[in-house]
Amino acid sequence: MAKTKEVNNLDTSTEEKIKEAARTVFHQKGFAATRTRDIAEEAGINLALLNYYFRSKQKLFDIIMLETLSGFIHHLTTILNDGKTSLEKKIELIASNYINFLSGEPGLPLFIMSELRNNPTGLMGKLPIKDIVLNSEFIKQYQTAVENEEVTEPNPLQFLMNVMGLVIFPFIAQPLITSISKIDNQQFSQMMQERKKLIPVWIKAMMKAK
Repeated sequence: MAKTKEVNNLDTSTEEKIKEAARTVFHQKGFAATRTRDIAEEAGINLALLNYYFRSKQKLFDIIMLETLSGFIHHLTTILNDGKTSLEKKIELIASNYINFLSGEPGLPLFIMSELRNNPTGLMGKLPIKDIVLNSEFIKQYQTAVENEEVTEPNPLQFLMNVMGLVIFPFIAQPLITSISKIDNQQFSQMMQERKKLIPVWIKAMMKAK
């Protein structure tokens, strides 16, 4: 019994090791440019062992992409469905949480956008993001704010696109920004930390603009 448990733990450990290596390589190279041999080398295992756990590159990629999207979306849905926070507080939380999250994974937005562009309906169909957003507490709050004339833009998706664009785009454009401004990565990170306070100010101004 103890031996069986030890084997199961070893299997789980090896699977996680492969997935972590795959996540690193896929994020760096994307699906098309990644070879299973690249993943095996990153994980420090032989190719046969990788194929034993995951039969194909496509299967491994689908698992990694689904986990990546789920983690990315989780931050948003948790905030949107919190009935105890105001619209203004939600802006602050989205800016702060996503900047913290993406500071640790700066290449993630470009990876997600690139792969979704290649297969826009595949994995997104497995995540109920549309229902989660449209039925969220945020939508109800936004509609109430429009009715009370606290917000001039009637479409809540415009609001979300503005918030997410201000948070995510700088990470996508980081190589361009650091190149033309001649700042290093540490200075860029400091700028992103400053945006935690700036983005809510800008969005609140947009909400009331006529």
